[in-house]
Amino acid sequence: MRQILNTLYVMTPRSYLHLENDTLRVDVEHEKRLQVPLHHLGSVVCLGNIMVSPALMHRCADDGISMVLLDGNGRFKARLEGAVSGNILLRQAQHRQAPEPSFSLQMAQAVIAGKLRNSRQVLLRGARESADDEDSRTLGAAATALARSVRNLPYAPDLDAVRGIEGDAAKIYFSALPALVRRDVRDDFSMDGRTRRPPRDRFNALLSFLYSMLMNDCRSALEAVGLDPQLGFLHAVRPGRAALALDLMEEFRSVLADRLALTLINRGQITPDDFDLREGGAVNLHGDARKTVVVAYQERKQEELTHPLLETKTPLGLLPMLQARFMARTIRGEMEGYMPFLVR
Repeated sequence: MRQILNTLYVMTPRSYLHLENDTLRVDVEHEKRLQVPLHHLGSVVCLGNIMVSPALMHRCADDGISMVLLDGNGRFKARLEGAVSGNILLRQAQHRQAPEPSFSLQMAQAVIAGKLRNSRQVLLRGARESADDEDSRTLGAAATALARSVRNLPYAPDLDAVRGIEGDAAKIYFSALPALVRRDVRDDFSMDGRTRRPPRDRFNALLSFLYSMLMNDCRSALEAVGLDPQLGFLHAVRPGRAALALDLMEEFRSVLADRLALTLINRGQITPDDFDLREGGAVNLHGDARKTVVVAYQERKQEELTHPLLETKTPLGLLPMLQARFMARTIRGEMEGYMPFLVR
């Protein structure tokens, strides 16, 4: 099983990353703040105004360490990586299968079934644990609606119908999600559906930041197994859009991001004061709060669960890699259909 390599997130403004022997060194205002052996790293993510030496960029490319540039709000800007090492035969198979309507439809149905079932488990767990009858009823009703959506998926005649089912289910899910937030902070973390570019409330700002990190992990997993992250089945292909990574991350949104966001809010690790409310309605996380979220996300990835197909203990951080392999096997015809990860 592939070792989970660390992702180094650099968020301190004006940090300077450079190569020192076989280590990555981080300086801030000419003072060393961190030094990490390169063989411990799987990727480096730079948020905001971060400087990187050319020598380090070349070394990361040679060693297969991806370098990702995000803006201060977590939005993707660029990615540096070395030569693609994936199997060309696998990518040829992917490019043959993508235009096939029946194959794309089956993949899209599987991906959204995984997303809706995992989202439903979040609601059901919240309904069981809630001490408030009204919240429990709200969550239970939304879970029932999501179950109906899952049952309707196999009858979707085309991709547009799948997207319609997913869109309706997402509205129901996000309308119920605030019922999982503590009553005393619920007004501060209220949300009117999912908003982005920019997020319009604190909850959406937190979710957007988590989704950015999850997206990066899914893209890295697809590239590691040799798939083209730009060519998806559910999400439409557009220049600069990692459509297959968006497909893969659907089943993990509630498991790795939504539940973590709720935990951070309900435990008081993220508070209303951790956000900037800007003119025009945009909401962003403060720098120190981003560090809290990154640490929690990394810790979450180390937690283990029993994979339903492999029946072995698996760190959450390895799930995108495992599911990317299942996608590759499905594309090659080694599996009858893609099996999304389903949380128990």
